[in-house]
Amino acid sequence: MRNRSFTKHYYFMLLPGFVWLVLISIVPMFGIVIAFEDYNPGQGFFRSEWIGLENFEYMFDLNDTVQIFRNTVFIAVMKIVANLIVPLAFAIMLNELRFTSMKRWIQTLVYLPHFLSWVILSGILLDIFSYTGPVNNLLSVFGVDPILFFARADLFPYIVVGSDVWKEFGFNTIIYLAALTGINPSLYEAASIDGASRLRRIWHVTLPGLRTTIVLLAVLSLGNVLNAGFDQIFNLYNPMLYSTGDIIDTWVYREGLLNMQYGLATAVGLLKSVVSFILIVVSYVLASKFANYRIF
Repeated sequence: MRNRSFTKHYYFMLLPGFVWLVLISIVPMFGIVIAFEDYNPGQGFFRSEWIGLENFEYMFDLNDTVQIFRNTVFIAVMKIVANLIVPLAFAIMLNELRFTSMKRWIQTLVYLPHFLSWVILSGILLDIFSYTGPVNNLLSVFGVDPILFFARADLFPYIVVGSDVWKEFGFNTIIYLAALTGINPSLYEAASIDGASRLRRIWHVTLPGLRTTIVLLAVLSLGNVLNAGFDQIFNLYNPMLYSTGDIIDTWVYREGLLNMQYGLATAVGLLKSVVSFILIVVSYVLASKFANYRIF
């Protein structure tokens, strides 16, 4: 009886968070019925005309649909790959530094952009890559004509990926540095005694020690294949960049809120959510199989 009474306190502690979850995350899900209606805000959910799958049929007939899904997958996959490789390489290099104080300073500096919002960082990027910005000034030293970076649709996806890596690789590095502390130092000592160079020790000791972490992060990132970063792209793009920079979330925002195509925008968002949910389930199954990672 005492244990049951003691457990009740935990349930009471969970109650506010559970109520918040229901009100913010579950109740709004009833809005997915808009995807199956010719929704009129004045008539509401119950009086708007039910049209079934017409919004989905119209969605697949649009040329924009193929473009935004292609842009989303391309940018998201590049982000996933870059945010796996760059932090890994940087963590290994940082781990090889002998000066502890310098290591801490570097780690703090690269970690700072993670705490800045894309509203601030986008303003910095727009100034850096502006026609008279430092990047064009540097290019002019080598005789290169100024480039309108944010008018070049072919360059925009790479600017997006590069800036995302700049913002997040310091945070992702911490994960690898934490994993590096779990490697037995005696393995490095044994490799040194056997005459292994520093590169050989990294290849035969460090990377195998990080293998589980690398696999886990790679598998879990599959759930983000359709999340290319709304905040970042919304603050950086313009109509000249729609051909390569327009993603699902930005398109849904424009069509749903600006053009008032509520049913069509909801249909696209619902399709994205269903696919993302499937990818998340697959990623956790793979994580359980290859990295022994479970949440249940």
